[in-house]
Amino acid sequence: MNFAVITPTHQRRELLPEAVASVRASISAPLDFSFEHLIYDSGSRDGTAAYLREAAAQPGPPLRHWHAPGRLLAGEGRNRLIAETAPDAWIVPLDDDDILLQRTLHNYAAQIQVHPGRPWFVADFLRVDETGRYLPNEDYYAWQFESPTAMLHAIFRAEHFIQGNVCYNRAFVDEVGGYDGELKMAEDLDLYVRFLLAGQLPVLCPHISHLHRFHTRNVSIGVDAETHNADLRVIYQKYAKELKALGITEPGK
Repeated sequence: MNFAVITPTHQRRELLPEAVASVRASISAPLDFSFEHLIYDSGSRDGTAAYLREAAAQPGPPLRHWHAPGRLLAGEGRNRLIAETAPDAWIVPLDDDDILLQRTLHNYAAQIQVHPGRPWFVADFLRVDETGRYLPNEDYYAWQFESPTAMLHAIFRAEHFIQGNVCYNRAFVDEVGGYDGELKMAEDLDLYVRFLLAGQLPVLCPHISHLHRFHTRNVSIGVDAETHNADLRVIYQKYAKELKALGITEPGK
């Protein structure tokens, strides 16, 4: 079993080293699996490229990185990274300002062994402030659903969402077509909607995947209920025919 943690980055030289260090601190024992960290730097001008060259030269789990001169949206960056993974890889997305917990890959590996044939998994995560201090009452808990349709209903009623608290296999993401590289927001939720439309409910994992950092430069800063509903409507229109057939109505209607 091998894992690939994928991280698109842009102008996060200050926070990126903590994300890199958290992946390198991953513990596999007593299970036997390999892992690597893949980072796509798009248009950074803050010393990110030099930092990644230095970090990749250090001993430890493999860190591979690529660079583009201009800004890429997160979905396109992730697609380019996924294309560099092994065909049988398990993919774990990690934002460049977040922190992976030491046992996250181990816990996913254990669940993969318990649930052979299941292509994706979802865990909980915690929120911290810009200094890494835990934010009480801000924990994220994934819900258990009876079916993919039930989960889709909850998503498009804006009752439930999923971010980077997932693990999925390369073959499955290839099957549904990868991330939408043109979506400016909610490209991850868009992918997970397609996972559900493919008939696959995620395995709910009883562990914390990562620390999600709240700070003044979050990509999602200012995303309120109205903005989230607008993003949901964009996603809904992409799959309206399939969603209507399942009895799922457009958000706000």
